[in-house]
Amino acid sequence: MTEKAARTAGVEGKGARPLSQLDVSLVIKAPTSRVQRAFFDHHALGAWWQVARSVTTPRSLGAYAIEWLPTDFRDEVLGRLGGVFRGTVMQFEPGRSFFVADAYWLPPDGDPIGPMALEVTFSPVTSAGGANVPPAELATEVRVVQTGFEDSARWRRYYEVVGVGWERALSSLKMLLEK
Repeated sequence: MTEKAARTAGVEGKGARPLSQLDVSLVIKAPTSRVQRAFFDHHALGAWWQVARSVTTPRSLGAYAIEWLPTDFRDEVLGRLGGVFRGTVMQFEPGRSFFVADAYWLPPDGDPIGPMALEVTFSPVTSAGGANVPPAELATEVRVVQTGFEDSARWRRYYEVVGVGWERALSSLKMLLEK
């Protein structure tokens, strides 16, 4: 696990208190609207996040429910991974952000983890000189912030696993959109 992933997962070092959120970002060479669409389009979700089923409605009070097939392996704390992440889209700003509240992860085995919130922002990237990037080189910084925490081994392990998972998923999204 990288140092950034460890910080994100809440395992900064010996004696450090676990963080109560996850914060991951990545720059993708694609327009903000295209990157945001990939969080709501079923086929795109399947391609970059390995989602098996989804109901995602890009509007206020829309559903945000995604399902992954259960894994064959079992995590020692969480059990099998996969399952359903579900919440309600409370805010949706086209090409800028969306916010999902009252979110829960329903693992294939064991009790749900939540409530939590998920905020995803999409910011145009500017060149070092401060000028906008030319249209042929549009880029977006996508930032994922997930909050919610209970001081328990399951929540700590959840953020460890999900932190690494988000980094991998965003890298897959980058590969998909930069083809």
